[in-house]
Amino acid sequence: MNRKFKEKDLILATHNFGKIEEFKHLFGKKRFKITDIGQYSWTPPVENGTSFLANALIKAREATKLTGLVSLADDSGLCVDVLKGAPGIYSADWAIMDNGSRDFNFAINRLINEIEKKDYVKPLTAHFVCSLVLHWPDNYFEKFEGKVFGEIIWPGKGNNGHGYDPIFLPIGYKETFGQIDRWEKNKISHRGLAMDKLLDACF
Repeated sequence: MNRKFKEKDLILATHNFGKIEEFKHLFGKKRFKITDIGQYSWTPPVENGTSFLANALIKAREATKLTGLVSLADDSGLCVDVLKGAPGIYSADWAIMDNGSRDFNFAINRLINEIEKKDYVKPLTAHFVCSLVLHWPDNYFEKFEGKVFGEIIWPGKGNNGHGYDPIFLPIGYKETFGQIDRWEKNKISHRGLAMDKLLDACF
């Protein structure tokens, strides 16, 4: 039996403004206050887990510990089959520049360079994964996962979304995640699918 969220406040354990907007949109009309962790003195924890779920749990646990409130954290990434699932849980790390900033154009170019080193045939199959953790102060948590399958295309198309979206073409669509309207994307994305499960189970 899933635990129902009955509290008046929910903390989003992310500094990523794009994710915050997506989460708020996915929750739709709500009876509780959503606050991002940026309202607190939050230092993101080291994500040293070996899976998306493990990293989401690390973030959620630390956010709840800091605020004393129920928190929601996600970890997500792109898994490319010809790269044996890479960049996977290191998807964001692939965007880190020498100065410490993140540039996903750099990450995309790195991804394509790694693919070019391989013997491959098209389509370049891949999938996005999102793991969500809803964490309570008593250390109880609920976990949910969403996946969306597609292929890598190059050069990328579209300026919507974020991260690797311009080079990911979901199955059954003629537009990349970078071209699809962001709110339409929410309906079919890995994060949207995981959120559907969370909302059905806990809200």
